[in-house]
Amino acid sequence: MTASTPRSDEFPPGPGGPRPFDGPHLDSTAHLMNRITSQLGSQLRLVRRDGRRRPAPPTLVLVAHGSRDPRALSTVGALLDRVRALRPGLPVRLGHIELNEPLLPDTLDTLGTGAAVLVPLLLSRGYHVKRDIPGAAAAAAARTRLAAPLGPHPLLVEALHARLTEAGWHAGRDEAERRASGVVLAAAGSRDPEAAADTGRTARALAERLGVPVVPAYASAAAPTVPEAVRALAAEGRHRTAVASYFTAPGRFAAECAAAAPWLASAPLGTHPAMARLVLHRYDQALAVPEPAAGTPRPALV
Repeated sequence: MTASTPRSDEFPPGPGGPRPFDGPHLDSTAHLMNRITSQLGSQLRLVRRDGRRRPAPPTLVLVAHGSRDPRALSTVGALLDRVRALRPGLPVRLGHIELNEPLLPDTLDTLGTGAAVLVPLLLSRGYHVKRDIPGAAAAAAARTRLAAPLGPHPLLVEALHARLTEAGWHAGRDEAERRASGVVLAAAGSRDPEAAADTGRTARALAERLGVPVVPAYASAAAPTVPEAVRALAAEGRHRTAVASYFTAPGRFAAECAAAAPWLASAPLGTHPAMARLVLHRYDQALAVPEPAAGTPRPALV
């Protein structure tokens, strides 16, 4: 990555107009030095003490679902940039299950017989994690490891809390306001009971963080729906209800769930810094699992 040329607006004008260039701005210099230090450290990690080059790390393949909403693709691309910035030198690629290019099989084909770790950009277990992604990996020539889906994990709770706060959430200024508050955790939904179990774990962790009830709800394939969850909270006297968007990127489901919010709705998790850290955590976690003997199923990560 090369350093960009500082914009002219990084150098405030003097009293008589634009100030002549008299050296780089201190903040720009510090940012550039941080980049250089990070890239140098990355290069040094590729060299052994005896001077021989270490083998390149396995490629991180982020596996996104895909969406017809163009904002989803740009969001995932920005998340990949965050992951690359956190770990310079790590090869990072993108593959989609459907709807967007590149599709996962095409991404794996470009790797030949190289090594890769497939990290699902999915928030729970389900058909894609159990069937689609392993099927694509098994059909590829690349040597692959499969990481766990992103959720459940405390970093997701961190990102959910931050998105709610950005949207205007506060737990209540007094006890009466707190008793009137609640949150609906809006997820995509799946017929797989393990997916609901994963979402439920995240809802319980978020409830503990917020100090109010959090009800998981779904856009499709599972119950309750978001409107049903909102009505259930209202029946308990909780009319100050927020919808927490448990989606990785904008799309139809996220928009429909947000539209059902009686008060406020948070943005999808998207490029929150915790998401990039979690992607790398799942990558490292997968690499830490010993390779199974031939014919032995790989243990699932939790």
